[in-house]
Amino acid sequence: MTELQMRMIQCLQLRGLSERTQEAYTRAVRQLAEHYHKSPDLITEEELRQYFLFIKNVKHYSRNTSTIAICGIKFFFEQTLNRNWSIFGILRAPREKKLPVILSTEEVRKILACLRLPRYKVCLTTIYSCGLRLQEGTNLRVADIDSPRRMIHVRHGKGAKDRYVPLPERTLEILRQYWTTHRNPVLIFPSPGHGNVPLSTSTEPMARSSVQDAFRTALKESGSNKHASVHTLRHSWATHLLEAGLNLRLIQEYLGHTSPATTSLYTHLTVKAEDLGALAINQIINDL
Repeated sequence: MTELQMRMIQCLQLRGLSERTQEAYTRAVRQLAEHYHKSPDLITEEELRQYFLFIKNVKHYSRNTSTIAICGIKFFFEQTLNRNWSIFGILRAPREKKLPVILSTEEVRKILACLRLPRYKVCLTTIYSCGLRLQEGTNLRVADIDSPRRMIHVRHGKGAKDRYVPLPERTLEILRQYWTTHRNPVLIFPSPGHGNVPLSTSTEPMARSSVQDAFRTALKESGSNKHASVHTLRHSWATHLLEAGLNLRLIQEYLGHTSPATTSLYTHLTVKAEDLGALAINQIINDL
């Protein structure tokens, strides 16, 4: 690790940003340096301007990828190098108003049924049934499971926030069954890592990429043609709760959303909302 990388990581840590954000920001700066084949502190403002035009017009980055690139590079130059260039005042990631893909409960059931290895089946079942983000699922610890209260303590979620989410009885059962296969005292989903360490003593959680690969394979085998990802399970869970009549404010707390506006997105995705909308429109037309 170079001195510049270390300085940037220290600045990110002082800001209190999550480990995943730190990884994303440092990766954005590394990609910038690789593009120009030189240390990022030697890059000029004009080169930076050309780079942002390149990722917009040539690479066609998505909104999320553009946001990470802009925020990561901006943080590096402003906070690590103390360069307050004018280019950062005009940068803005393109706005997208895409609604997330939602899986029906039957589609979720089929996908989970196609998962053959217990570690992936249990992990993805837990992610769906508790509305977790991928990293929150793979990083689950034994101490996070509050069995008497049937709750999971999600630690260091997005924005470094903790929260509690309900733990269904069936999910608790399969978590217990899976844990007995390795009995790691700390991790629910340990990984053998590169050294093929026994799961019972491993200190590394299961790799996120392996869970993503398992999901993609199961999605294909289930016969679904939707462009879904592991995160789609979280979107689907929230939508299914809303369809079941759960209060939007409570869903917001379970998801760990700061703004109610973020959670209200799911009101546009429920089948019931579509049915009610169609009913209202038909009634209006019938009354003409």
